[in-house]
Amino acid sequence: KRLGDINFKYTGSERVLTTPAYSAFLKIAEGCDNFCTYCVIPKLRGRYRSREIDDIIKEARALAKSGVKELIVIAQDTTRYGVDLYGEKKLAKLLERLSEIEGIEWIRVHYSYPEEIDDNLIETFKNNDKIVKYMDIPIQHCNDRILKLMGRRTTKESLVNLIKKLRREIPGIAIRTSLIVGFPTETEEEFLELCEFVKEAKFDRLGVFTYSKEEDTPAAKLKGQIPKRVKEARFRKIMKLQNKIHIEKNEEFIGKDLLVLVEGFDGTLYYGRSYRDSIDIDPKVYFGALSDIKAGDFVKVRINSCLDYDLAGEMLL
Repeated sequence: KRLGDINFKYTGSERVLTTPAYSAFLKIAEGCDNFCTYCVIPKLRGRYRSREIDDIIKEARALAKSGVKELIVIAQDTTRYGVDLYGEKKLAKLLERLSEIEGIEWIRVHYSYPEEIDDNLIETFKNNDKIVKYMDIPIQHCNDRILKLMGRRTTKESLVNLIKKLRREIPGIAIRTSLIVGFPTETEEEFLELCEFVKEAKFDRLGVFTYSKEEDTPAAKLKGQIPKRVKEARFRKIMKLQNKIHIEKNEEFIGKDLLVLVEGFDGTLYYGRSYRDSIDIDPKVYFGALSDIKAGDFVKVRINSCLDYDLAGEMLL
């Protein structure tokens, strides 16, 4: 029996959702083969183990039947899906199968490792209307020395080229990433290089974390641990940069129409998410509406203003 296989297969019983009734996470694999030096997940959860496609489809159909409209595909590394089971990457194939399920309107993919994003996957994102034009790509840093220390399999050049390619091939794509500041031995110059990278990349969504020691990881044993005050200062600086980028990005949507998945009503305005926004971690779209709508509906909203992070507008009839 493989490590972590308890309840790994879909049993046919109704799932208890931890998300609203219209959205659901769909886990396609367990474990991780990346062995980043700051992360303990491979030790805790074992090597990467893909679920069988038919098993995933069976669960997704049951979710759709229960009223789920948005599937959020997750794994520690979604782009590696299928390699252990089928001898090749099968994420694109899985996404095509999921898109055929009646009732599913949006398919959102998280945790796509940059080095595994290939032309086949890009074409699938580009040509399938149910797959939202949103990629969550954990990059963590851009400096080649730090990337190597982290155990990452990318370089700054490959990251720059990937971002350019995604924006060229998939117009309007929203790119989310995560970064770590204050990794052991990170110099001020290397941090400033990361800041310049963020300025040039202009990520649509960005999560920044200060490095935190994980017990029994190689990074925790490195000399040159960065003082807490320095890590926090670097965090504030890079978030200030991103806030400016975010405002500029939002302003580009004023006067444009966005399809919004309604999430609720705050007593004054309705709110929901566009294709650019994943559940819990991304901003909202707030809007007024003259007709009755409910959570889980899709509506078109014309954007007329923006805040630092959120957009605002009016629902179109």
